[in-house]
Amino acid sequence: MSFKEISKTIDITKVKEIGKLDAETQKKKEARDKELEAIMTGADNRILLIIGPCSAHDEEAVMEYCRRLAKLQEKVEDKIFMVPRVYTNKPRTNGDGYKGLLHHPDPEGESNLLNGIVAVRELHHRVITETGLTTADEMLYPENLEIVDDLVSYIAVGARSVEDQQHRFVASGIDQPTGMKNPTSGNLTVMFNALYAAQQKQEFLFNGKEVESSSNPLAHVILRGALNEYGENIPNYYYENLLKTIKMYEEGDFKNPFIVVDTNHDNSGKQYLEQCRIVKQTLINRNWNEKVKQYVRGFMIESYLVDGRQEADGKVFGQSITDPCLGWEKTIQLVEHIYENA
Repeated sequence: MSFKEISKTIDITKVKEIGKLDAETQKKKEARDKELEAIMTGADNRILLIIGPCSAHDEEAVMEYCRRLAKLQEKVEDKIFMVPRVYTNKPRTNGDGYKGLLHHPDPEGESNLLNGIVAVRELHHRVITETGLTTADEMLYPENLEIVDDLVSYIAVGARSVEDQQHRFVASGIDQPTGMKNPTSGNLTVMFNALYAAQQKQEFLFNGKEVESSSNPLAHVILRGALNEYGENIPNYYYENLLKTIKMYEEGDFKNPFIVVDTNHDNSGKQYLEQCRIVKQTLINRNWNEKVKQYVRGFMIESYLVDGRQEADGKVFGQSITDPCLGWEKTIQLVEHIYENA
């Protein structure tokens, strides 16, 4: 077994000079981060939407989406706080296929991680500076967290990563709200074990150093559905699922209880239009039960400019090349429905 070095050691200090926020923009980001923290702790009762493309494969399409989202945010800001998904790493179950902007700055080109680092930082930077919104990304590789940690406001740990101890321990040192998804099996105990680990101080090796993490009291759970042994979808956004998750929160020693419902993935069976129904049903459950309303305060929605998906060599501007997404007009309708019924 061996590894072939194909680049020199990456200087993270120099990397962070790319897309570095100026003082004025940094203040705006800090203000947004404080708003988000208030939502996570319950001091602000607005609904959190982590919303945007499944993957950020096209810089200009992502920017167009975020410009539209910023205008929509202004209209609903008294009840809804939106963080655009700018997901630059994508998990591949068997290692093949498009792995996200970091690996593939050109979706049809060869892997080029050094160019990908530049593309990732420039895209997050553009969203903040050109729209005023701050972004969310997925921590697929813990070692890569330092590439974006100064630019993002929200981090997600995916269903395939949440069982991994390194992801859990690194999440414990993240300053931003960090969503821990249930694993693909749907085992909620695994998810809550991950949450507990993320909310504690941890000692471990990280990027060549022995470190002690601060603990992350803003870590929380994301319900994204599951697959059984036959490959069938097992949703977990139903009323009984929410009550079960709330009970596990109450029986454990957790800070800032907060539940996000992921409306796509195994909750929808990747039938992207089902996201609208799932949101509406969850809002009914919130309004039916005060405890559900207290705990379930966020949605993760996959949305883009054009409905559906296309292959990586497709040329439809603003259409996903990974999971299918809601188009823009349906997104407006869904956000307006949340605004009217939250």
